[in-house]
Amino acid sequence: MIEMLPPIPENFALGVCDYPEHVPWDQWKQYPERQKQLGLTYVRVAEFAWSKMEPREGDFDWQWLDDAIEALDAAGLRVVMCTPTATPPAWLIRKHPEILPIGFDGHVRNFGSRKHYDHASLIYREHSRRITRAVAERYGRHPAVDGWQTDNEWGCHSTTRSYGGASAVAFRGWLEQKYGTLEALNQAWGNIFWSQEYTDWSQIDPPFNMPTDRNPSHVLDFNRFASDAVNEFQAEQVAIIRELSPGRWITHNYMMHFNEFDHYANSETIDFASWDSYPLGQVERAPLTEEEKVRWARTGHPDYVSWNHDVYRGLKGRRAFWVMEQGVGQVNWAPSNCIPVEGAIALWTAQAYAHGASCVSYFRWRAATIAQELMHSGLLRHDETLDRGGQEISRMEIAGRANGETPARVALLHDYESSWVYDVQPHSQNASYIRQTMLFYSALRGLGVDVDIRHPDSDLSGYAVIVAPALQLMGAERAAHLAGYANETILVFGPRTAYRTPTGRVQEDGQPGPLRDLAGQRLLNFDGLRPGLTVRAGGHEVETWAESYEPIDADVLMTYDDGPLAGKAAVTRHGNVVSIGAWSATLVTDVLDVLLGEAGVAAMRLPGGVRVSRRGSTEIWMNFDQAARQLPDGTEIGPVSFQFRG
Repeated sequence: MIEMLPPIPENFALGVCDYPEHVPWDQWKQYPERQKQLGLTYVRVAEFAWSKMEPREGDFDWQWLDDAIEALDAAGLRVVMCTPTATPPAWLIRKHPEILPIGFDGHVRNFGSRKHYDHASLIYREHSRRITRAVAERYGRHPAVDGWQTDNEWGCHSTTRSYGGASAVAFRGWLEQKYGTLEALNQAWGNIFWSQEYTDWSQIDPPFNMPTDRNPSHVLDFNRFASDAVNEFQAEQVAIIRELSPGRWITHNYMMHFNEFDHYANSETIDFASWDSYPLGQVERAPLTEEEKVRWARTGHPDYVSWNHDVYRGLKGRRAFWVMEQGVGQVNWAPSNCIPVEGAIALWTAQAYAHGASCVSYFRWRAATIAQELMHSGLLRHDETLDRGGQEISRMEIAGRANGETPARVALLHDYESSWVYDVQPHSQNASYIRQTMLFYSALRGLGVDVDIRHPDSDLSGYAVIVAPALQLMGAERAAHLAGYANETILVFGPRTAYRTPTGRVQEDGQPGPLRDLAGQRLLNFDGLRPGLTVRAGGHEVETWAESYEPIDADVLMTYDDGPLAGKAAVTRHGNVVSIGAWSATLVTDVLDVLLGEAGVAAMRLPGGVRVSRRGSTEIWMNFDQAARQLPDGTEIGPVSFQFRG
């Protein structure tokens, strides 16, 4: 077992992502001293620099990177070194075009961008190990190198899953190893339906480009396979770095609200998680209403970024994390790319600290003057003058604060496999796994509660309340694990809980399957509501989804007021277990408010746009609205600002 190193530094630090390969040396060599003067500690380099390191196979050019690292070291900056495997160079693609991935449309995804490789390709894995070893041999023991980042943003641009080539072959082997026989696979997937039964392993392809709906069990297993391939790919790099760069930490920069692979399994080999935060781009791509997108277009949504902070803090079991890329202005990849309002970059930095980050690294130092990202902002403008984000950072006084614990008595359960199977059959136009989980998460954050996001199979001891918003996959082992907490902890289950077995089939003895005795109810009906169609439950408006229960041993806390489910149970309680079947922000908030009070967790209803988090003995109050707000104690917090108390 590898002894994991703690994510340093002990005090909150700032960093930046920089690209010495993009700028002439005589120009770039002035940057490290400016970075130090701005209060930065860490500089991440080289994650896309393979063609500069190795312009031809076996012909390495290290001088430019040697010079850059020496200059950073001389300025007293610490280096985060990267493996450059996110961008295999042209010579490698031309020699081995078979490493290119196959998209969902069945077409080859070509060279000319990034992430153009199949994680299951044995040829590419060989070259990945080779370049990782070369970089680690060169810089693994350099005194300026504090740690490592593997690759870059696993699976970005829908590159987790390749639907042909090496992945198609490897998928069949993965299935044979898992099921042993085709009879077992056909049974697990329900392949008698639509005559989908297989009689030879070679008949099985990845699930793509089909005339109509895909078998959800087929999709679920392919997603599991693709996730495993990413995890294996990373583990190979990590093993080499451990060997050649002892004593240095290793992380990976995950993405916002990304669910194509199982991050819990992926993070097992690294020391701590990092992620890339772009609040305004996230607003544009989040499942929000147009009104919400306009409201948060210049400040970021108060909960969507925090969700990611809490996810990445929870991957390694409540361990501090980094923001490896923090946006400092407009991005270039969203449908619309707004510029943030004054104060937003400082607020985002404080928000990261409040949720447990030990370092925030800004993207990027100087705005790119070339290629795909030349409209993306940096701390410096193209002319090297300090941009708005850089000016804001220069005025901040947050670096150096103690990286204390982030106390939370509430856990929210998050499962990537449940998200995969949920989203392949959402059943309602506005339903999705992330919307349903955010329904509960936003309710908790709006009540001023700190939340740990944890895997459902992890150790959940010590929490007063455990909330499982969308835990769709449920087997006997997981059910027993959760039941073990019910005597001391309040458990809250959301709609569609335990609807499926671990293979993706429905619970044939009724839902919630192995949780029935614990929940004291069984599912009767569900109503996938179209946009604009609502019902009411306990006086609350319900949209998107409504399901009704037959109480067995449970008490009925709330019934539907109207619609086809009128008079049927919408919320039930059996001992410490509460089941909520109605998709309603006000209903969920009211129920959670009562349960938190019962569990002794202090809750308060916060004004819109205001959030509070605790770190150590400090409270951090944050206002994401562009208007001042009154806090519960009667004091005022200014627009797009934060306050430290304690």
